[in-house]
Amino acid sequence: MKVMELFDLTGKTALVTGGGRGLGEQIAEGFAEAGANVVICSRKLEACQEVADRLAKLGVKTLALQCDISDPADAQRVVDETVEAFGSIDILVNNSGATWGARAEEMPLEAWKKVMDVNVTGTFLMSQAAGRKMIEQKSGKIINIASVAGLGGTDPRVMDTIGYNTSKGAVITMTKDLAVKWGRHNINVNAIAPGFFPTKMSKAIIDQGKDPIMEVTPMKRFGSDDDLKGAALFLASKASAYVTGDVLIVDGGTHAM
Repeated sequence: MKVMELFDLTGKTALVTGGGRGLGEQIAEGFAEAGANVVICSRKLEACQEVADRLAKLGVKTLALQCDISDPADAQRVVDETVEAFGSIDILVNNSGATWGARAEEMPLEAWKKVMDVNVTGTFLMSQAAGRKMIEQKSGKIINIASVAGLGGTDPRVMDTIGYNTSKGAVITMTKDLAVKWGRHNINVNAIAPGFFPTKMSKAIIDQGKDPIMEVTPMKRFGSDDDLKGAALFLASKASAYVTGDVLIVDGGTHAM
């Protein structure tokens, strides 16, 4: 197989949670550019529809759905509607996420539960629903969006987000365990751990912590609108057929400091 064919997603169907903005939108766009049909879901249907309409102009089929990924019935419905519309679900990107800034000693329990419910339980429920179909198909790719914050402790000047950091650490462990459990079904489960990308969710963190972030970022810049596309495409395509249980870090070298 020629190398460009390894990255071709023509005829594949990808479901991206939280694809209406930010990193999810960037990933969905990359998949569409590689030829995949793309399903975008989040709580805000209007944002998903706008992205779906734009990506459809690339010549692929798209679908926008409203979804609360922390609701088991909603997670299953989205997977079912994806399969009904396109016949399969080949790629799942668990990108939807929530955060809450507070010192560990002051973190409200309800905020902790909300972050865990979306980031950990939601990722599990979507993986479970899609995984059932992928097991039936005997193939599939699951990409969980973790974070460099899940790799260890973070400077409180930059991120005082104990719930978010803990949840992303859990996502990394879940990724590895699902990879081991589902490898025999020809399902690849990997994670991407992005560094600092200017998005709506990260804006406050970047605004207040720009200098400390740049101090520990060898490439001396934030992630761009294109920096996640290649990483996600690699993990979604045949190019990564023998890669599973891995965490691809995309952070400009911060983790190496």
